[in-house]
Amino acid sequence: MTEDTDSVVAEDPITGEEIELPADVEIGEIVDNPVTGAELEVVSLDPLTLEEAPELEEDWGE
Repeated sequence: MTEDTDSVVAEDPITGEEIELPADVEIGEIVDNPVTGAELEVVSLDPLTLEEAPELEEDWGE
């Protein structure tokens, strides 16, 4: 296996599988699991940590 500096690997918190992400990923960024399609949010860069992205709720101007 060769080392690719343009990507990093993080663990999917739902399935436990490794997901390859761009090396320039940022905190708060939403990424999709390419296998399940689940939306995940980057919550930490060191170590790279993902959490299930929160569902968007409608804002009724409250």
